Amino acid sequence: MSTIHVRDVSDDTLTTLKVRAARQGQSLQAFVRGLLESEARMLTPEEAAGRARQLAARGRVTADDVVAAAAEARESRE
Repeated sequence: MSTIHVRDVSDDTLTTLKVRAARQGQSLQAFVRGLLESEARMLTPEEAAGRARQLAARGRVTADDVVAAAAEARESRE
């Protein structure tokens, strides 16, 4: 595992993180590591769009297919 050092964290921020960690029964290190891991798992909008484009490129559904399916769904509700 790697190590990260974060400098110039305000006293208010540090206090808030310590309190949140304590409320969850975690050390500050474990709490902050969890925050970083959670952030790293989330896709940015650009990453999500790229994945969506990759999925769409593999599919065989056309825009006409989507429009037809939506129209059919609307008609079945009437």
